[in-house]
Amino acid sequence: MISDRLRKTLFWIFVCATALFLLVPTLIIVPMSFSEGNRLVFPPEGFSLRWYGKVLSDPDWRAALVNSLLVGSVTTMLASTLGTAAAMMLNATSFRGKALVLGFLLSPMVTPVIVFGVGSYLVFARWGLAGTHAGLIVAHTVLALPFVLVSVLASLRMVNPNLALASAGLGASRLFTFRRVTLPLILPGVISGAVFAFITSWDEVVVAMFVANTGTRTVPIMIWNQVRTSLDPATAAVGAILIAVSTLGVALSYTLKESDR
Repeated sequence: MISDRLRKTLFWIFVCATALFLLVPTLIIVPMSFSEGNRLVFPPEGFSLRWYGKVLSDPDWRAALVNSLLVGSVTTMLASTLGTAAAMMLNATSFRGKALVLGFLLSPMVTPVIVFGVGSYLVFARWGLAGTHAGLIVAHTVLALPFVLVSVLASLRMVNPNLALASAGLGASRLFTFRRVTLPLILPGVISGAVFAFITSWDEVVVAMFVANTGTRTVPIMIWNQVRTSLDPATAAVGAILIAVSTLGVALSYTLKESDR
């Protein structure tokens, strides 16, 4: 019989080995982005920040970065607002077909992205939204909304409903109760969902390739184009920036989740 201590040790060895297997191919991009040479090789040739400087000085990369930040920020605001409103409605009411509505709102999480991208292009081309920031924001909002919905629903289920009833019993309006009672209690969940909404938009490439054009290209599209044409350490530098932003976002979300317990 294997002792509990040995079983736990083997379990953590397996977990660490799996994590390394998944993370090393991604993290290896970071040291490659500091290479002095013109080739994307590992180990890197020397140490230099020249490729980060190139990314920040190149007008195409800067435009893509501005587009990503713009689309990601507006997407975050829209997804957070709509997702929070939908979560509160689903949490506070009970009606026939509620599970169907919830499944419909969560469907972008399980729909193949390529299918969603093709459908978005066909619809937006007819509406005149293809190749615009508005079309990209709408598409990313649909993809990001389920993350906000799930996060806020989880927070709402930990809120005592008697608090809102007590506020209403003291004469407070619904808006005042939401602002002063409910929102502070679910704020960690809202912020956590907003972080994941931004990361979803920040990293998304498939739908953006269908909806965006040369004027609305985001950073992931630029990376994809660079990989297909001329691969250099500048691409690794942008990849390292994406990894850093996503890591900070996940760390912030985890911190908020822990504080909400």
